[in-house]
Amino acid sequence: MSINNAYLQLGGSFVRRAFLLCLLISGQSCFAITELAPYDLQVLVEKLGASFKVQASYIAPISQCEAYTFLTDYEDVKTIPGIVESKVRRRNGNRVTVERLIEERVLLFPIQLRSEVEFTELPNQGLNFIQIKGNSKAYSGTWRLHTNEKGVLVRYASIIEPDSVIPNGIIEYFMRNNIRKSFEMMAEGMERSRDTLSLACR
Repeated sequence: MSINNAYLQLGGSFVRRAFLLCLLISGQSCFAITELAPYDLQVLVEKLGASFKVQASYIAPISQCEAYTFLTDYEDVKTIPGIVESKVRRRNGNRVTVERLIEERVLLFPIQLRSEVEFTELPNQGLNFIQIKGNSKAYSGTWRLHTNEKGVLVRYASIIEPDSVIPNGIIEYFMRNNIRKSFEMMAEGMERSRDTLSLACR
């Protein structure tokens, strides 16, 4: 599910090949948003039947500990577009259950989603997550963190199967037009919070 090193090194060339493979071999719909600036942000979305596979990566100019602290601050989600409520409901060892309310407006179509997501924390390495209750039929994935010469490489991968109540065209429009901005805002939030995150990692 994760983006491999070749993807990160070859950038647009890899994505163009992946896009052509999706069209010519699998016959499935997929698309890539590959503008590398800022944060060397790369996003690849592939439609797999009723589901969407999302892969993204960006480089934030902070440490691995700081990025992990940002990702695990579950209730402070001001920098994550669409999330209007986020509450920790349970903690059990390295497992945390978070209840969230997401509100989006795509075109003129309002979308409201409630979910409970269980996160498995991998200290300073990332997170695994899976929806245990919610409006989506299925949602699971990973966050992974790797240091590099520019800061920390943040990798995201997920499989999302939306509820069939939401028109498929609306979901695909969101994926094409909104999802890149969401990751860009997260990267900006990490950089903007660097001083506070640094204090938490001392």
